[in-house]
Amino acid sequence: MKRASAAAATLFAGSLILTGCSNADNNEGGSSEGSREMEEATGELRGEGASSQDNAIQNIFGPAFSSTGATLAYNASGSGDGQKKFIAGQADFAGSDSPLKDDQIADAKKRCDGNDAWHLPMVIGPVAIAYHLEGVDELNLSTKTVAKIFKGEIKKWDDEAIKAENEGVDLPSDPIEVVYRSDESGTSDNFQKFLAASSGEWDSEGKSFPTEVGTGAPKSKGVADQVAATNGAITYVESGFAEELDAVNIAKIDFGSGPVELNKDNVNKALGEVEFSGEGNDLVVDADKLYAMNGEDEYPLVLTTYEIVCSAGYDDNTAKLVKNFLNTILDNQNDELADQGYIPVDGEFKSKLEESVDALK
Repeated sequence: MKRASAAAATLFAGSLILTGCSNADNNEGGSSEGSREMEEATGELRGEGASSQDNAIQNIFGPAFSSTGATLAYNASGSGDGQKKFIAGQADFAGSDSPLKDDQIADAKKRCDGNDAWHLPMVIGPVAIAYHLEGVDELNLSTKTVAKIFKGEIKKWDDEAIKAENEGVDLPSDPIEVVYRSDESGTSDNFQKFLAASSGEWDSEGKSFPTEVGTGAPKSKGVADQVAATNGAITYVESGFAEELDAVNIAKIDFGSGPVELNKDNVNKALGEVEFSGEGNDLVVDADKLYAMNGEDEYPLVLTTYEIVCSAGYDDNTAKLVKNFLNTILDNQNDELADQGYIPVDGEFKSKLEESVDALK
């Protein structure tokens, strides 16, 4: 079902400023374990980065956080920009769909007054292979075929490879219009890691997507809107943005054991096997292992959107604001979050997050 998301936030000067809503009003279907302890803190918490979590922040986390007596300013400028602003001390936390690179770790430690920066994968968003093809409401694509489409090696919708994966479907001879993120994006970074790990057909990497094939559009909403407006278009985008648009459908992906539908159960089956490559409370997900999963009914093409924070080194008030915000996210892993296109975290995954948040100083 398609949905229209109602923004519960005010945009001001490119940032999201949230105040004055009660947590009770924004936690229907909320945490089954009760609310986590909030500390007394006031003022504004500044965040910058991934647009993949913007719907969750606008509609759920931000309004709930305001009940602590503070305000949140979150600018969804993209993961790369968020990391840069955090390291420069221009943001208290970064939202990012990919971890800091090795050459950024030392600078982040300096920004944190000699303390490590931690990656906390608080927001889980499945990535959809979203397409707009009139007359074709259901589509199966193998990971190899997806890679070849985005490399420009498969150029038409009635290519033999696509036809073989969609027997009985009347595929038009329309050209395939690839749409990619034009800004530096953790989604692009993760999608390319996924293609490399799952298909063996991809050899580029990084937050910038190759520009040789297709058309670029900024941010998650931009690529989704571009696909909705273009018959024959295809993109990679967080599922919530695709689900909002009537003209856009989501393909089933064959990761190696048959086509898998993008849904909560199939994503959670993959999440149950997640391993962490970070040390201690630095919860960096081992993306190579995640994206190479090919079990039956497992959908491993997910973004683990990190809140990158200082493990210590903030002033006292900012440290409390950061902790309150992260606890707010943990308190709102619920059905309302699922309605926004995200996967609520639970079980051991959530327990690890709680331990890391509790260890912040």
